[in-house]
Amino acid sequence: MDIKIEKKKGIRPKHVIIAGTVLATLFLCWKIFSTDYKRTYSIQKERLSIGEVIHGEFQDFITVTGHVAPIRTIYMDAYEGGRVKEKRIEEGAFVKKGDVILTLENRNLYEQILASENNLALKQNDLRSTKLAYDSREINGRKELISAKYELQKKERNFKQQQALFADGLIAKELFLVAQEDYQAAEKRHSLVTEQVTQDSVLKGTSLKDLDKDLQRMKKTLGMVYERLDHLNVRAPFNGQLGFLDAEIGQSIQQGQRIGQINDLSNFKIEAEVDEHYIERVRRDLNATIERKDKKYPLRVRKVYPEVRNGRFKIDLVFEGQKPETIRAGQNYTMRLQLGASNAAVLVPRGSFFQSTGGRNIFVLNEKGTEAYKKEIKLGRQNSKYFEVLEGLSPGEKTIISNYDAYERVERIVFK
Repeated sequence: MDIKIEKKKGIRPKHVIIAGTVLATLFLCWKIFSTDYKRTYSIQKERLSIGEVIHGEFQDFITVTGHVAPIRTIYMDAYEGGRVKEKRIEEGAFVKKGDVILTLENRNLYEQILASENNLALKQNDLRSTKLAYDSREINGRKELISAKYELQKKERNFKQQQALFADGLIAKELFLVAQEDYQAAEKRHSLVTEQVTQDSVLKGTSLKDLDKDLQRMKKTLGMVYERLDHLNVRAPFNGQLGFLDAEIGQSIQQGQRIGQINDLSNFKIEAEVDEHYIERVRRDLNATIERKDKKYPLRVRKVYPEVRNGRFKIDLVFEGQKPETIRAGQNYTMRLQLGASNAAVLVPRGSFFQSTGGRNIFVLNEKGTEAYKKEIKLGRQNSKYFEVLEGLSPGEKTIISNYDAYERVERIVFK
């Protein structure tokens, strides 16, 4: 016989399980929809660099590293090409202006000198021959002039005598006319000889003057060729140290080729490279200091090079007053370059976050230090320790200053 089973009333275990499952599902859905996992990043706090925002004095300087160089470098280029015949001074030696460092030889130059000397000798011979010809012509002209003058005087005297006799009716008219014609012919001949002698004198002066000029030019040319010959002796252009010498005996040197340099060690400068971020702020006459053995040495920016290479530009600094006693070319010094006056400001420690964001935003920790949120900021000047905060941060806040490349699109960071 079947027994009727009555349905139990009240909460049974399966109801609890179902309710728990539903609540867990609802909580999970709420967690999923309320949290944007794409904009949240979880990381161990110890792996990050944390910096505190402070209010302090902003010292407007940057730290740059430079190397010591001679105050001046004079390059030696070959005036003349040739083969190295003798090497008299080695690299590193101190030289005086005019000291012969190298001796070259150039066969072609020797041939040019001989040709120039021959041409000069020919020109001198031509000038002598021309002068002799003009002198001879001048003497002959004078002789002709004397002869013409004598003939004119004789014909004139005869003419006057015949004229007087004809006037008295003592001679025939034909004799008078012959005397008159002889006198007129002698007068014309004398005038012509006089004009020729004058022209010869003018021509002689002009021609000899031109020949003298040609001769002087040839002498000057020969002198320049001799200078070229002297240039085969490569001399030190300045007192100093022979920095390098790129020449060996037997080596062929081309005209204009750089073969060495002289370093002026009477003073030193420091060559440094600065990030292009500061190119508008770095200018001539800015002050800088270096510290050596607890003593500071002042410097001044002497030259700013306008060219930017690989994100950096070059500057030259010179010492103002004393310089370190042990300073040597090639040494490295770390300098503090003052860009402006110091003033009170809100400061955030430097960090690699700037390279990731360009200083436009930063992650700020909450009061408990359990999370960090991205915040837009505005930065101003910077030095080796701090950025100047213009907007977005207050003293006492803590920020993440390490690199942001791993969470570029993240808005919130949760610490494990």
